[in-house]
Amino acid sequence: MPRKKRIFVLDTSVLLHDHQSITSFEQNDVAIPITVLEELDKFKIGHDTKNFSAREVIRFIDKLSGDEGLQDWISLGKKRGDFKVVMQTTPKGVNAEDVYARGKNDHKIINAALHLQETDKKKEVILITKDINLRIKAKALGIVAQDYETGKVKTDIAQKNTIRTIENVDSEQIRQIFTKGKIDEEGILGEHKIANGYYILKNGRSSSLAVYNKALDQIERVEKEFVYGIKPKNAEQAFAFNALLNPEVKLVALQGVAGTGKTLLALASALEQHKKFHQIILARPIVPLSNKDIGFLPGDAGDKIGPYMEPLWDNLKFIKSQFGENERKNKAIKELEESGKIVISPLAFIRGRSLSNIMFIVDEAQNLTPHEIKTIITRAGEGTKIVFTGDVNQIDTPYLDEHSNGLAYLVDRLKGQDLFAHVKLEKGERSDLANLANDLL
Repeated sequence: MPRKKRIFVLDTSVLLHDHQSITSFEQNDVAIPITVLEELDKFKIGHDTKNFSAREVIRFIDKLSGDEGLQDWISLGKKRGDFKVVMQTTPKGVNAEDVYARGKNDHKIINAALHLQETDKKKEVILITKDINLRIKAKALGIVAQDYETGKVKTDIAQKNTIRTIENVDSEQIRQIFTKGKIDEEGILGEHKIANGYYILKNGRSSSLAVYNKALDQIERVEKEFVYGIKPKNAEQAFAFNALLNPEVKLVALQGVAGTGKTLLALASALEQHKKFHQIILARPIVPLSNKDIGFLPGDAGDKIGPYMEPLWDNLKFIKSQFGENERKNKAIKELEESGKIVISPLAFIRGRSLSNIMFIVDEAQNLTPHEIKTIITRAGEGTKIVFTGDVNQIDTPYLDEHSNGLAYLVDRLKGQDLFAHVKLEKGERSDLANLANDLL
């Protein structure tokens, strides 16, 4: 028996998450409650990604409708279903506003789905939303409700280790890595061979840190060396420095819990290479505290964003503290700051820029959507290196999780690519107290 054709009812959260979501449901129909159009109108002004998405969706619907109305089904194109806007209607049976509360947009959206369920019985109606609570409310009233799966990864990168230990490597091969700095791969890595993969090669008490160079099909030694005053405290940090300093690797993902040194390592590497780039930019998405917009904070724009940028400044201050006031590297950092060669900024403030000959470090990348990650990378010009740092277990935005955030998406889609390296930092180096909190709380 053929499966029923389906109608997918999209919530505002889905459209803001992915402005192309309307065309992502194959030959099934897509409907948007009129309430969602009202919400999009509120989001259309601003410089954040959600504002861009709102504008793009509005333009798409306007172009799709042409001179026609939107209350009747309109074709989305070849090999796609139809689209329409569901007017604010009261279902004949269960009414979400009677069950829950009147006036709330979520309940109007549920009613739109209930209305379609009543009037189009030949099709299965499914509400798609990133809002978990809305899904629960809808299910309680008999509506099939699902998360938006496009861009969601199946791999759990929070649990996946990026560093492989290869046991019983020939002791002569380990000796050659130490003396020559590299050896031909010749099957040493077996099934674990991956471009820019990191390994601990062992034979009894002998061991060596190594990286696989796919272009040369060689295993190269990784050393623990000072990078702008910062010395790696463990193998993971040494591997991170290797990826960050490798000119052939243009895109790096550093994943790890608080205190593993992600941002510090990235910033130290940028300073070490500052002569290779026209500018160093450190940016992070602004996630309002306690769900409050930054507008509630006192002061001008600089005062409002200051608290969000402070962790990045702290890392820069720590690196400066490794050198005396009159030391050359301390002065170099001051000159970079004064000349604008190093910039710390909210991500929204640099959106739309063309990124050429720049070392671009994006902190807290787990709070970005897959679309935001793609947008940033596609702006990379010649000579640019991009670094994303974050912890997929510390997501501060309500509609992302460990499988749908941009950092997880990036790692899942680009693993094994020649230009990409991913290092997971697991050992906290901030303090014993911080490690205890990460392990037990």
